[in-house]
Amino acid sequence: MAADVIKYPFITEKATLSMEKNNTLQFMVGRQARKEQISAAVEDMYNVKVVKVTTLITSRGEKKALVTLAPENSAEEIASRLGIF
Repeated sequence: MAADVIKYPFITEKATLSMEKNNTLQFMVGRQARKEQISAAVEDMYNVKVVKVTTLITSRGEKKALVTLAPENSAEEIASRLGIF
C-alpha cells in the first residue's frame, strides 16, 4: 500500500534546507493520495512519528507532500538511510 501512495523522495537544495531547519522530508506522491494515507505510509516505511503533512500540486501537475516529523525523529537520519547524503 505504501508504494502506491509514495512514489519517491524529492530532494533539492531547498528541500535539504527545509530538512535541516524544520525536520521535514519531501516526497512525490500519487495524485489521489490523501494526507492520512501519506502520513500512515511514511510512519510505516520509516518507523517514525509524523506530526504534519502538507500537500501541493506542482506546475507539472504532480502532487508533492511535505512531511514534518516529530522532534524525536531526525529527517537527516532518514535521508541518510535513503542514501541521499
